[in-house]
Amino acid sequence: MESAVKTIPDALIYEMVDGKPVYYKGYKDYLSGKKQIEELTGSSYLQALIGTQLIILLSRLIDLKKYQLISNEVGLKFSKQSWRAADLAIYEKETLKDIPKVNKYLEVPPKIVIEIDTKADLEEIQNPLGYYHEKTDQLLEFGVKKVIWIFTDTQKIMIARQSEDWQIADWSKNIEILEGIEVNIVRIIEEN
Repeated sequence: MESAVKTIPDALIYEMVDGKPVYYKGYKDYLSGKKQIEELTGSSYLQALIGTQLIILLSRLIDLKKYQLISNEVGLKFSKQSWRAADLAIYEKETLKDIPKVNKYLEVPPKIVIEIDTKADLEEIQNPLGYYHEKTDQLLEFGVKKVIWIFTDTQKIMIARQSEDWQIADWSKNIEILEGIEVNIVRIIEEN
């Protein structure tokens, strides 16, 4: 007899917060047989375009002898039971010099994290905005100096820095990534 309850595979865990899994958006579609895992973990065209073009642009603008760009949902491990994913992380290379290049999540904070929307399932979260605030707070407490959220639905950008008020801006405005290095999301989209 087949089980009436389909277990949720580890591959559908997007992040872990204090031992509690945060699943990929749409994980219930997998459980009901409507979608495959691969359909849930991918990015939209707009998200992928912004992320790719940010990497290309930043790799031209930042000092790659000093900074390392890391993308592809890099895992940032806060503790044994807590980790988050980052779309794009910017590390000072000095921070990574003694870290072995192995298949493990990073346990040292990047200088900057850039997020484009989220792949987290927020349906069961009472206040979905709370997810963004909690994740941002955890990243800042971990030691990240700046967290930048790019929201494609609202075309807004949220910038959070340690010990400073958070800012929200339209994505048509230039945003500073590193000192002296600004990007404009609308230009990134229109020029590609």
